[in-house]
Amino acid sequence: MLIPHDTRIALDTVVDLLNTAPESEPPASGQPEGERSDGLAGTEALYDFARRHRISGVGELHEKDLRAVQDVRTHFAEIFATDDTRTAAALVNALVAAAGTTPQLSDHDGYDWHVHYFAPDASIADHLAADCGMALAFIVVAGELERLRRCEAPDCRHAFVDLSRNRSRRYCSSRTCGNRLHVAAYRARRKEAAG
Repeated sequence: MLIPHDTRIALDTVVDLLNTAPESEPPASGQPEGERSDGLAGTEALYDFARRHRISGVGELHEKDLRAVQDVRTHFAEIFATDDTRTAAALVNALVAAAGTTPQLSDHDGYDWHVHYFAPDASIADHLAADCGMALAFIVVAGELERLRRCEAPDCRHAFVDLSRNRSRRYCSSRTCGNRLHVAAYRARRKEAAG
């Protein structure tokens, strides 16, 4: 699947945003299910997220910006949760329309020409909804909705986009979740064989 560079960056941003949600984190040992931490718990965390993803045009951020981005994150989670293309299309359409998309070509911060779908003075939430929403639209249009996944490790709910050739990726990271489960399965087989 050929994905343009700017679409790939937007998909990575969606995944990272989703993985800030409390429900994507496994509970700490002894921690009640409803008390998981939010990776976007305050405006400073939102500033860090914007810097990490080189989101341009971010001015001063306030609590209302934080709540709006958390709301966009919830809409992205709904898109990842559905396996119905028509439902995903409706969710993407609503998200992008609410952001007031204004497609325009841009070359900034060392990037070659690419399309921005948000107005120049858009809030960070509208920026994310428009650009990342259009990246998700690309996935829906390509008929690749099943590539939007959650990790299959029992104690992990991280989101990821499966870009493997045969759509076979099951874990957010083969180095952490995948390797940990393979080692546990290997040890269980050895214990069973020895017992």
